[in-house]
Amino acid sequence: MTTNKQIALVTGGASGLGLAIAGRFTKDGIRTVIIGRNKEKLNAAQEMLGELCIPYCFDLNELAKIPPMVQEVEHTYGPIDILVNNAGIHLKKPMLEVSDEEFQKIITTNLTAVFALTRETAKNMVKRERGNIILISSMAAQYGIPLVIAYTAAKSAIEGMTKAMAVELSPKGIRVNCIAPGFIKTAMSSGAMDDDPQRKQKAMSRTPLGKFGCPEDIADAARFLVSDEAGYITGTVLPVDGGNAIGF
Repeated sequence: MTTNKQIALVTGGASGLGLAIAGRFTKDGIRTVIIGRNKEKLNAAQEMLGELCIPYCFDLNELAKIPPMVQEVEHTYGPIDILVNNAGIHLKKPMLEVSDEEFQKIITTNLTAVFALTRETAKNMVKRERGNIILISSMAAQYGIPLVIAYTAAKSAIEGMTKAMAVELSPKGIRVNCIAPGFIKTAMSSGAMDDDPQRKQKAMSRTPLGKFGCPEDIADAARFLVSDEAGYITGTVLPVDGGNAIGF
C-alpha cells in the first residue's frame, strides 16, 4: 500500500508512554503502527486513537522474526519514516537475588530487541536517505537507583547505543535521539512506586518542579525530536524529568 502520510512504528504502543506517543503522532496525521503482545490492548488503543492507528501483534523477544516483520510492515503500510523503541519490561529486586535468567530477560527485551529492530528498520531508511529513530532511556541511566540492576544496565546501554548509532547513521540522513523520562505516572511506574512510599517521596523530593510527569510530556518531546524543528539534533539524550536528574 502506498501513502503520502508519514509512517511511524511505535513499540509498546498500546499503553503508557507508547500509547501517548502514538496518540500525539496520529493527532498530527502520522500513520502509526503500534506493536505489542496483547491483542485486546492493541485493539482498544486503535479504537481510542482512530483509523491512523494500526495495531500489530508481535513479540519482540522473537528476534529472528524481526527482519520479516519489518519487511511486512513496510510492504503493507509503506516506508517507515519514524521508529520509536519504547517497549520495555521492569524487574524490581535486590541485585544479589537477581538470577542470570532474570537479568538476561530484561536485557533481551530492553536492549537486544531494540538493537535488532533498529538495525532492520535503519537498513531501509539508509536506502531512502531519511528517517528518525528514538530510543527511550530512564533516570536509572542518569544515576544509581537501587533494586533495578538489570533495567539500569539495559538503559545505560541504550544511551551509549544512541550515540554510536547517531555517528554511523546520521551521515546517511537518519537522526537518532534518546528520551530519558523522569518519574512519569504510568501503570508500570505506579507498580514500582505505590507499594514503596519512601521511594516515591525520595523521587518527588529531588524533582525541582515538584510533581511527577505525565505520558503526554514524553509524547510532546518525541514529536519535537522527529520534527523538522529538530533537524539539527542527533545523538542527544534528552531528559524529560522535571529537573530530577539535576535535583538535590
